[in-house]
Amino acid sequence: MAASGAEPGQIFLEKVINVKKTHLTRAAAIAMAALMAGSVLAGCGGSNGESKAEGGSGDASKGKVYYLNFKPEQDQAWQDLAKKYTEETGTEVKVFTAAEGTYEQTLSTEMDKSDAPTLFQVNGPVGLAKWKDFCDDMSDTEAYKNLTSQDFALKDGDAVKGIAYVIETYGIIYNKTLLQKYCDSDFATVKSIDEINSFDKLKTVADEIQANAEALGVKGAFSSAGMDSSSDWRFKTHLANLPIYFEYKDENIGDTDAIKGTYLDNYKNIFDLYITDSTCKPTELASKTGDESREEFVKGEAVFFQNGTWEYQNLLDGGLKDDDLGMMPIYVGAGDEANQGLCTGTENYWCINKNASDDDKAATKAFIDWCVTSETGTKAMAEDMSFVIPFKAAKESTNLFVKIDKANTDAGKVPVSWNFPTMPSETWKDGVGAALTQYAAGTGDWEAVKTAFVDGWKTEKEKAAK
Repeated sequence: MAASGAEPGQIFLEKVINVKKTHLTRAAAIAMAALMAGSVLAGCGGSNGESKAEGGSGDASKGKVYYLNFKPEQDQAWQDLAKKYTEETGTEVKVFTAAEGTYEQTLSTEMDKSDAPTLFQVNGPVGLAKWKDFCDDMSDTEAYKNLTSQDFALKDGDAVKGIAYVIETYGIIYNKTLLQKYCDSDFATVKSIDEINSFDKLKTVADEIQANAEALGVKGAFSSAGMDSSSDWRFKTHLANLPIYFEYKDENIGDTDAIKGTYLDNYKNIFDLYITDSTCKPTELASKTGDESREEFVKGEAVFFQNGTWEYQNLLDGGLKDDDLGMMPIYVGAGDEANQGLCTGTENYWCINKNASDDDKAATKAFIDWCVTSETGTKAMAEDMSFVIPFKAAKESTNLFVKIDKANTDAGKVPVSWNFPTMPSETWKDGVGAALTQYAAGTGDWEAVKTAFVDGWKTEKEKAAK
């Protein structure tokens, strides 16, 4: 699904979600449109609802919904929303949430069962290529008709196989109070948070925080870069997006069968910063979890924490307030850093199981239509899930990090687009993650990371092409 001749810079139109003022570049248009031209609890029962899906041959009032949720951090919110829908319509909605980092494995297992999910997700064109034979046409849904841009649909020919349901943002979350304490200290070279607008500035700040951790009352500049499966996606996928983004931008492409690794030294620099200016030793990272990393940040043991909009509610639940929080871009020493924005995009696309009964498919279409058009559904997605959703009825998010992203874009900063959908496979990500873990532990070198990144990319792309 190469998208030659594309520029993967700004990817969201103001008209798309009304929070962006960037222009949809050819990268987004080609990389999305060419492809798209597409915990564990149960929601409560009942089966006598009146809701009906528009189109299709099934009767929504006779069907049920089984949603295999990708996002553990939103599990309770989905359980609550499913319960509300059941109370309102009588339709049974079961929500099952895969454990962090196990979605593909869980999906494969669940799809083999007689009572398979009726609603699941793929991560973009790569995921669609694997699962499209299981994806029903969603062109008759109100969800599809209410998208703010057709670029948020995954298509296979004229069939709509997937619909993006959330746009997210990530970067380096920081404790504003602790960072200001550093800026006000005698040993600080950087005297204002606003001055941190490059990798060099970020490194200076992190190094000085680490050297003066005791005086600042912290354990380290960064919370632990855990390489447990609950956390390693932050580095083998989200952080790995940066060198891909800058290479694509240089090459004026939206995908490639052979990544060059032009910016892998920049990748090394930021990863080194994470693991050396940290709350723990690099040798301890292999078993460190996502929960531990968050807890270190919430407790004020670290100033910085790489994560995204989805963590907002967890941080509030941990006792932090908006006044304590900020988010800055992930600087790696590449591109126009002074005008670099946060990483913003999506890899989350709803799909309806083609093999479900007509009644269950109708019920599932009715459910997602309600989620993205009703007052109850859109409010829950904005407030309880902190989602920015690409639908006409979307509510403005109360998420601080979403607001920061909008402010950056309004100020002319260029968001870093998500290129996760072009990553060859989960096998590729796992190879990069294993090499990073060994590098941090001192049992492997950076050349092994480069090999996993570059050679692994080519190998997995060749497999996907067969």
